[in-house]
Amino acid sequence: MESRLKVLGHPVHPMLVMFPVALLVTAVLFDLVDTVGGPDFLAEVAYWNITVGLIGGLLAAVAGSFDLLAIPTGTRAKRVGLLHAAANVAVILLFAAVWAVRLNADSRAAGGALIAIELVAVAILGISAWLGGELVDRLGVGVDRDAGLDAPSSLRPTTATRRIGEV
Repeated sequence: MESRLKVLGHPVHPMLVMFPVALLVTAVLFDLVDTVGGPDFLAEVAYWNITVGLIGGLLAAVAGSFDLLAIPTGTRAKRVGLLHAAANVAVILLFAAVWAVRLNADSRAAGGALIAIELVAVAILGISAWLGGELVDRLGVGVDRDAGLDAPSSLRPTTATRRIGEV
């Protein structure tokens, strides 16, 4: 099933997901290092990583919704897609709660409870990432119908869309 939202022939959702994943995981790592005595600025950087990660996660969710809505109901792909989406919503909500607590705190540092929430969120994120891989690699969601080892560039028109006489 080909992706519904593309830029220059490539699906938008996978282009966007790498940013929130990297930012949120890095935020947790920075918070862990800060907690065990690392430099004070790491808590502030972690907070801003969460902020930007949440924004990126919401953008990725919007892009992913286009593909999710196009998956036929009653298929395994739809069930996996819904589970993938639900896991991502849980991750966004957990990190949003951590962000809200830190927003009004005297310090941007995360305590033990906030780090525990972050670790749970990252574990769910890992499961969701696996589900996303399952959607693409096993179920073919978001894969171009002309995909193959010798497929032409996505910037060139396919055989079906070429004008007569064009090579």
